[in-house]
Amino acid sequence: MSSADLTGDATRRSFTGRRVRFGDVSLQALAGAAAAAATFLVFLIAFKVVRGAQPAIEKYGLHFVTRVAWDPVKNVYGAGSFLFGTALTSLLALAIAAPLAIGIALFLTELAPRRLRGPVTALVETLAAIPSVVIGLWGILVLGPVLRDQVEPALHGALGFIPLFGAPSSTGSSVFTAIVVLTIMILPIVASISRELFLGVPRDLKEGALALGTTRWEMVRGVVFPYARGGIAAALILGLGRAIGEAIAVTQVIGGGVGIHWNLFDTGDTLASKIAASYQGAQNDIQVASLVYLGLILLVFSLVMNASAQVIVRRAARRQGVGLRSGGAG
Repeated sequence: MSSADLTGDATRRSFTGRRVRFGDVSLQALAGAAAAAATFLVFLIAFKVVRGAQPAIEKYGLHFVTRVAWDPVKNVYGAGSFLFGTALTSLLALAIAAPLAIGIALFLTELAPRRLRGPVTALVETLAAIPSVVIGLWGILVLGPVLRDQVEPALHGALGFIPLFGAPSSTGSSVFTAIVVLTIMILPIVASISRELFLGVPRDLKEGALALGTTRWEMVRGVVFPYARGGIAAALILGLGRAIGEAIAVTQVIGGGVGIHWNLFDTGDTLASKIAASYQGAQNDIQVASLVYLGLILLVFSLVMNASAQVIVRRAARRQGVGLRSGGAG
């Protein structure tokens, strides 16, 4: 057992068997109360959401999840269209943002001159601090018209044989605009986390790989990526959760609509945007319950995303710990 292991065990040792001090007891009580309060808050939110969705759950059951319908006049509701829109926008936004974010993180840690690292890092982190409503307004006033007049016609002309690139939109509000907005919103999150992960790679490992004659790219591919693999996966999952839960910005640019279609240039909707756009104008109790049912589905998605990220991070940390101990023994 190493000295680090002994130190870690000592810091995690409980107060039992030691002389009781008021500061130690107070710290343990306050920290325990904070953890208990957070846990209780999660259960309370889940309870209230389930209770609010109970009328819709009793009326529609699990078929609500797959039904493609939203008709307040006939009181026929379903989440299928919004689930499809959520999956489509979030996954495509993540697919675009992931390589860009990892590239930014690599540039800031391995390639950028020192005089540029600070300003570029600050700009990337500032992008994450911009309110979503501001990004949505920018999407309406600037991004939407550019995509409508320049990008969508070009993509339709070159790739129109693919169902994703159908007839361009006439207003600028479309699923494609929402995807670009979500890409911009999750890009700084994944980039910042990836940058911290790359900075945490031991310098000895990188210098050892370079000393063996590898190129910088080979060092990144063989040392940096394997070391930070679990953390990058967790960062991507957190970015996906951010995209799934975004409401205001998506509501402003996606246009709204019910139905499943593959044309990215048509309007659509997501779980979060539908709740944000329709809750205040709900006409009756069953419509309110159906919107809360959408919120319950969204809550389950968020909990699954966060739990998956925690599992991946712990497995990666355990794997790295085993590797370090094996290397030390060798």
